[in-house]
Amino acid sequence: MQRLACILLASAFALCGVSRSSAAQGAPAQPWDTIAAILKTPAAPAAGYIRYNFPRRDLTVRMGDVTLAIPLASGAWAGFAGTAQRAMMMGDLVLIESELGPVLAELERQRIEVTGIHNHLVGEVPRLMYVHFHAAGAPAALAARLDTVLRRTAIPRPVAAAAVAPVTIDTGPIFSGLGASGHATGNVAQLGFDLVRRPVEWNGETLVAALAYGTPINIQAVSPSRAVATGDFALLAPQVPHVLAAFAANGITAEALHTHMVGESPPVYFIHFWADGSPTDVIRGLRAALDAAR
Repeated sequence: MQRLACILLASAFALCGVSRSSAAQGAPAQPWDTIAAILKTPAAPAAGYIRYNFPRRDLTVRMGDVTLAIPLASGAWAGFAGTAQRAMMMGDLVLIESELGPVLAELERQRIEVTGIHNHLVGEVPRLMYVHFHAAGAPAALAARLDTVLRRTAIPRPVAAAAVAPVTIDTGPIFSGLGASGHATGNVAQLGFDLVRRPVEWNGETLVAALAYGTPINIQAVSPSRAVATGDFALLAPQVPHVLAAFAANGITAEALHTHMVGESPPVYFIHFWADGSPTDVIRGLRAALDAAR
């Protein structure tokens, strides 16, 4: 059984971090509270890093006849790991097409490196683009630079705490079928896995797995007889063909294959997927892909 890497709180797409030793040392709460004030969203401690979420509550995203819950695929975020003096910031901006140009220009002005620009879904309305980013330095200064970038978007801020939604999705078959516990809110269940079973280094540092290359799986109950799922499998090169074959054999569409980082060693590849079917079939197909990745 895989190690459970992390439970993604608003989206699933975990990217990068800093050394395990730095993350283990932690940092005083104050710098992370300061970042929360600058970014206008609460801090959410995760596995080895601090996460700040920016859900696209301003958008109603549909895939065919399904309205996607925000936690399924439209949660932008930024993660910080390190100390009060120096941290690494990584994250994923969820943008509509008209925001892409202004955001990319501002990221350049703010000296925040772009490490990926691509789709995670195919056929969604409105079309979403995902921009992965990276920078390192004093945490508050990083947050101020990112705040300037976020002002180029229509992402609602300050981010109000989401109303507590009663859990309506049956998590028992999901958690048992996929072999891991997770988190659920409303009609969405979220799980995280670590499928890269060796250290990954970037810019001379060993990355925090949950932040750099976690595998999030998000499942939304559409009805008692139908579920949809998306997320991304973070893999090393030898694992990629086996997971693609498992997806194809189980009616799951691989919607993107790409990288979220530039220059990491070994290279990590991300396969974004879309599943739509009975809950039993969706869970069975995802379990086959997880097994293939092992």
